[in-house]
Amino acid sequence: MEARSESSSIQVRCDKINPGQVVIPRTRLQVWFIRVCSSILIWSCLVQLVAVGELWHPHLLTGLSNRFSGFHSLSIQVEKEAPSLSPLLPPRDYKSNGYLKVSCNGGLNQMRAAICDMVTVARLLNLTLVVPELDKQSFWADPSNFEDIFDLRHFIDSLRDEVRIVKRLPKRFNRRYGFQPLEMPPVSWSNEKYYLEQILPLFSKHKVVHFNRTDTRMANNRIPLDLQKLRCRVNFEALRFTPQITALGHKLVHILQGKGPFVALHLRYEMDMLAFSGCTQGCSQEEAEELKQLRYAFPWWREKEIVSEERRSQGLCPLTPEEATLVLQALGFDKDTQIYIASGEIYGSDRRLAVLRAAFPRVVKKEMLLDPEDLRQFQNHSSQMAALDFMVSVASNTFIPSYDGNMAKLVEGHRRYLGFKKTVQLDRKRLVELIDIYENKTLSWDEFSVAVRVTHEGRMGQPTHRREIPDRPKEEDYFYANPHECFCDKTSCDDLLGGGSHNSTEEAIS
Repeated sequence: MEARSESSSIQVRCDKINPGQVVIPRTRLQVWFIRVCSSILIWSCLVQLVAVGELWHPHLLTGLSNRFSGFHSLSIQVEKEAPSLSPLLPPRDYKSNGYLKVSCNGGLNQMRAAICDMVTVARLLNLTLVVPELDKQSFWADPSNFEDIFDLRHFIDSLRDEVRIVKRLPKRFNRRYGFQPLEMPPVSWSNEKYYLEQILPLFSKHKVVHFNRTDTRMANNRIPLDLQKLRCRVNFEALRFTPQITALGHKLVHILQGKGPFVALHLRYEMDMLAFSGCTQGCSQEEAEELKQLRYAFPWWREKEIVSEERRSQGLCPLTPEEATLVLQALGFDKDTQIYIASGEIYGSDRRLAVLRAAFPRVVKKEMLLDPEDLRQFQNHSSQMAALDFMVSVASNTFIPSYDGNMAKLVEGHRRYLGFKKTVQLDRKRLVELIDIYENKTLSWDEFSVAVRVTHEGRMGQPTHRREIPDRPKEEDYFYANPHECFCDKTSCDDLLGGGSHNSTEEAIS
């Protein structure tokens, strides 16, 4: 192998230069510097070219950008799923009447609905909204901030034509400087008249109002159409999960879809639900006592003494895993059905899932499909874990919630918005009657199965109007479960919601 010294190489080059020319030899450092600068310049040009190409035509330079991408597979997934860049809408020009600070309470989906309502209130009252605070004191004790779950920049930018959103209050309104905002919970199920007449005047005196509770603080019905559509816009467009959550959620969906169609079963048989609802069906005496003690440990939960049997007969309890198994079989799902359990830790763990797994061997959870390293960053962050289940549930072929809590309702609303995807709205009051009769041997399996199917013929997520019950908003249909105002551009959606025949039970389940 031939080796050359630096001086000899310089000499060779000098021999080719005309006499009389001044020669400035290049050292290795100079050559290296030139190469680095050239590489940086070329790479910068490529990045700019890809960015401009994506702006002009989202698919023009996809191949080029992918070729030069050396990121991890999750990063590639984010790039594929992220929407193309679009120019920012011009900000709405208005004189702010003050600052609205909100502290959301509850789990992920209760807080999600509350954020939609609070944006709408801020728009109605011409306020500046401070980025909502998430609940860190509830049963789940999740320390996540807004930006840990939702894409904060997108949230602010996508709503700038409606409402001004800031990350924090100006310093002059900081408690450290002696400022005390007015703290209050708005009245539940309120319409725009309440906010205009009762809340807006408070800002002229206090400048900052802090809503310390935000659950169901806006009515379901009889709200102006533009405000209803803004609630939808926040829910379906502005509240986008972070790239990390989105990437892992799409990875989960991709794994499931690669194995065929799947059912997402929101099995809400979890410790907090059983404790606070007082439902102990299927629990031992020791477990029932443990759940009761947990309920008493939380002073903010007013209802302490609850009769489980009464609750269950009224349809106010989540189905047990064993009851859910019977219902799935009666609805026509066979043992080869792939079932994703969208929930946290099932109370009683694997012991309570034994019957379900025996009937449906292809039962899976996210912990079974993903590497532990994928989930490490989400551990002890229940809302971030719930966001993954939310994404899978929305994407599933069929969604079946065992209880109509906040997640069930918001997933149902998303699936309606995406084209009335199949969602089985279980009639739990009727189901527990049928299950008890069947288990008492009074009803044959065939009779039980037919009765279950007939009960749910019109409960498959078909287009329908919300049920209104004046003066009893808790009992009427929830806006976010069926925001029918957002399914069409006209004031009246009668053509969509009233026309057409419903799918048969067999078509809805298949």
